[in-house]
Amino acid sequence: MDFDDDFLEETPEIGSDELLSDDNLRLPESASNLVRLHAIRSWLVRRRDETSVEIGEAALALQQMMQEEPREPRPRRRERLDQAVRAQREQQEMLDAQQRLHAYEEAETLLEDCIAHTTSGERVLVEYYLTLEELVEHAANDAGRSSWLQAIEDVQHRVEHVGAPNEE
Repeated sequence: MDFDDDFLEETPEIGSDELLSDDNLRLPESASNLVRLHAIRSWLVRRRDETSVEIGEAALALQQMMQEEPREPRPRRRERLDQAVRAQREQQEMLDAQQRLHAYEEAETLLEDCIAHTTSGERVLVEYYLTLEELVEHAANDAGRSSWLQAIEDVQHRVEHVGAPNEE
């Protein structure tokens, strides 16, 4: 039994995607555009996956709530009202998460389109940011998509955060 082998088996490895998807990522000024693009892609994948889990958790909570047996054979009006309010809150959380998921998926598609249609690697992130900005402007008046809009704005912030060299 080799000590080094045991240590390596117990130490979890963190992949580059996990490191690049970190919200607090600080890239060096010399980081290439390819690394910056990969950081945005990894972050989008992480956010999409987290949001998918949120949708599942909200659906499960809603299902469990609907299957709860009332405490009394005939629940009182107040108890029915409380359950209806909780159900509405769970449904809204699920709807918000679905809107965010749609936004992250749309942002991923837009990024891939920008990569495919932009000839200069340095312009990809600029074009991507401008495309996101245009989406935000068009959706700003649509109150029904506030979770979607917030997610797109988060993507914009991520592009600002890792897309340009740090100015200190």
